[in-house]
Amino acid sequence: MTTTLYTSDHEWLAIEGDVATVGITDYAQQQLGDVVFVELPKVGRVLKKAEPAAVVESVKAASDVYAPVTGEVLETNAELAAEPALVNSEAQGKAWFFKIKMADRSELGGLMDEAAYKAHTA
Repeated sequence: MTTTLYTSDHEWLAIEGDVATVGITDYAQQQLGDVVFVELPKVGRVLKKAEPAAVVESVKAASDVYAPVTGEVLETNAELAAEPALVNSEAQGKAWFFKIKMADRSELGGLMDEAAYKAHTA
């Protein structure tokens, strides 16, 4: 079973066991505009919660994507690296950024469910 949670910085996490797939939300993509470049973290990198993990650049601005939890990067999205504009149409789907093996599930406690995130962005 997959659980999806959200950060106040507009990242989403799809959690399966101790692995979280991380991307940016549709709301974040709309604020950025047309995405033209992404820089993904290296596989094997250990990230601390709230540390900048990736960069997304659009025609409007560049923005960091933060690690929502502490853990090791297991995989990055090669399709997204090759086609950054995928974020514009599939932000909360095929345009995920990286998968991270979570070191401490208790860090999920401060994240929002979908209803709370919708209220946060309203």
